[in-house]
Amino acid sequence: MQSRRLWDVVAPIMSETPSISDKAAASAPGSRPVIGVFWMLVTGLCFVAVTATVKMVGDDVPAAQAAFLRYVLGLVFLVPMIPAMRAATLTPRVLKLFGLRGAAHALGVISWFYAMTRIPIAEVTAMNYLNPVYVTVLAVIVLGERISARRIGAVVLALIGALVILRPGFRELDPGHFAMLFTAASFAVGYLLAKILADEVPAPAVVFMLSVTVTLALAPFAYAVWVPVGWGDLGWLFLTAVFATGGHLTMTLAFRAAPLTVTQPVTFLQLVWATALGALVFAEPVDVFVILGGAMIIASVSYIALREAQLRRRVAAAGSAPGYGAAAASDTRGDMRGPP
Repeated sequence: MQSRRLWDVVAPIMSETPSISDKAAASAPGSRPVIGVFWMLVTGLCFVAVTATVKMVGDDVPAAQAAFLRYVLGLVFLVPMIPAMRAATLTPRVLKLFGLRGAAHALGVISWFYAMTRIPIAEVTAMNYLNPVYVTVLAVIVLGERISARRIGAVVLALIGALVILRPGFRELDPGHFAMLFTAASFAVGYLLAKILADEVPAPAVVFMLSVTVTLALAPFAYAVWVPVGWGDLGWLFLTAVFATGGHLTMTLAFRAAPLTVTQPVTFLQLVWATALGALVFAEPVDVFVILGGAMIIASVSYIALREAQLRRRVAAAGSAPGYGAAAASDTRGDMRGPP
């Protein structure tokens, strides 16, 4: 398989990622840094709201069923994408890739919803930052990406941060912790498949098919554990879909307004807000090790993103490599989904 630059995979998933185009990333507009920071702040609030609404449902609804209902209720947001989807060419190979991505993402979504019922919001938020790190490792193994010593150091720092959060041997680990580790790995597989698909079909089709295939993949799991659902829980799950979609949109606006050097550090506030929300609303204890470990992971992810952005700009400026420069800058990539 042809080697691909890691930036194409990692850039869209920084900070619980939404969609972003290579054009926006390549041009790296920095003329509106205040606007970029503003949209990133709104993004953080949206994604914290996602965790809060799922937490409000709690274990009243099984994880698989809650995830299924969240995606079913979110299908309404796909209506504007129908024309682009009808115009897309879906070969048997592409359909298989869509199916694989949907299955991987569905398993990650179930694990994420399960973790939300088991461990504090702050721990879910901090461990979710591992997604780009997993992608970095998988890009080396699957896509043949070459990795420098400094990026290896960044990956090691992130793994140390995860150990600081989990502290195995110093406290009892909950099944929710293992669920989040599995979630990050599942999403990483989905992101890599999305990168391959984004090279072959339009971005709206990637977004549309993710939502559809995940919904279909979740259906049998939801059916197996189905329980009656009240209007209150349905309302919370619909808000989950609203805030997740809104967060994806505002993240894209942030990336278009300012480069990662401006927007990426703001993502740490999401962990701060998640910690405050857990303590004030759900009476969850504040764990300084979670904040410390989360900061280490965010620092690692930020370094990987910024380093790859620098390398990409150099290659694009030289215009000497296929897939970069003006041709790549005008190519739109697919949506890389973040939180469920």
